[in-house]
Amino acid sequence: MQSNAAPTVSFKKALLFWLKLGFISFGGPAGQIAIMQRELVDERRWISQARFNHALNYCMLLPGPEAQQLATYIGWLMHRMPGALIAGGLFVLPSLFILIALSWVYVVYGQVPAVASVLWGVQCAVAAIVVHALHRVASRTMPNPKVAGILIALAAMSFIAIAFFNVSFLWIVLIAGIVGWLGAKRYPAQFAGGGHGGAAKAGGDGYLIGDDTPTPAHAKFSKAKMLRVLLIGIALWAASMGALIAWQGWNASLTQMGWFFSKAAMVTFGGAYAVLPYVTQTAVANQWLTPDQMMAGLALGETTPGPLIMIVAFVGYVGQAFEVQRMGAGANLIGAAMFIMGCLGALIATWFTFLPSFVFILAGGPFVESTHGKLGFTAPLKAISAAVVGAIASLALLFIQHTLMGNSGVDWAALALMLLAAFALFKLQWGIVRVIALCACVGLLRSFL
Repeated sequence: MQSNAAPTVSFKKALLFWLKLGFISFGGPAGQIAIMQRELVDERRWISQARFNHALNYCMLLPGPEAQQLATYIGWLMHRMPGALIAGGLFVLPSLFILIALSWVYVVYGQVPAVASVLWGVQCAVAAIVVHALHRVASRTMPNPKVAGILIALAAMSFIAIAFFNVSFLWIVLIAGIVGWLGAKRYPAQFAGGGHGGAAKAGGDGYLIGDDTPTPAHAKFSKAKMLRVLLIGIALWAASMGALIAWQGWNASLTQMGWFFSKAAMVTFGGAYAVLPYVTQTAVANQWLTPDQMMAGLALGETTPGPLIMIVAFVGYVGQAFEVQRMGAGANLIGAAMFIMGCLGALIATWFTFLPSFVFILAGGPFVESTHGKLGFTAPLKAISAAVVGAIASLALLFIQHTLMGNSGVDWAALALMLLAAFALFKLQWGIVRVIALCACVGLLRSFL
């Protein structure tokens, strides 16, 4: 394939896929990455396993939602900046609209038993999906018996550090990167090669973006291009924040939300759960939400498509809606005012949370492409990918505990449904959407018992 050849996948076809992905991206980052793995690498063959992993490992290094960043990266690689905006934007927009709708239901109707039961069923499916994704990612990350011992040890240490000692994922990434860098110097043959699980072969492999596909012109690195993207990103942030200050003033809750989520977006290393305590602490301290409302938002974030960090949309909506209620308004206007300000809060929280992710990908993507196949860069990333397996395992454990442990002990019905979902995924090889639909229906039936 020539570097200047037109993409063999039309922009329209890619757009339809990214739209579909936005509605089926359940299961948190592990499940979402597994969906992209299956769709883009295994079935559609739009990108090879090695190129997919190379992009994924870069996204793992960044603050922000790695699955959304990975979609943005692949969209950019295929169709330039429009592809990045469409892929990354459609990964977020469906979940934004869904969460706005669910937030409205939560504010207006409170706890609805039937809805709670459906979410219970979906939660069981999500726990099984993450375990299934862990199996797939681990089998592709650690297939080489020569380095399996090193990588398995890294994964195990990562799991123990996060699950039992609450070590920051940033430290784990740094240590794993150093291990990979030293390992490449001491055992270069063991850390060479980008294939995972034999999914990709060099050259003539039928992938749109294969292991040996030349870097397209738009993806070639230049300092001037990187600086231009960074300046545009800073200008967009400054204009948005300036508009909020001019409209509401610095001390207004909308402005403070924009400022807070700008900071939160820069410290979300290790996924949404790494930053949720920070978000919860600030939201409660500023009286945007109560702890109970934050827990409700987390449940919605876990059981809706899109990045788990989309819980920020719930925080923005509920925080602004209840502020209108506290301030008071005419009986005929308060409902509309709560909805309008709630939507604004959700949009502002989402904008300031995800803007940095687009800037990171568009500015840093060309540099990452220039490092493809260079052992000094790929070996640390391979080690980091092993540490990520441990991080996903800790997330799976957290999801299982959250799903099975109720106020009165083990939820045996949830355990049975989770095992049924796991059986459907592992043995019957059902698709994720089908499993989620099954569990949602079981949950709905449970509400009538």
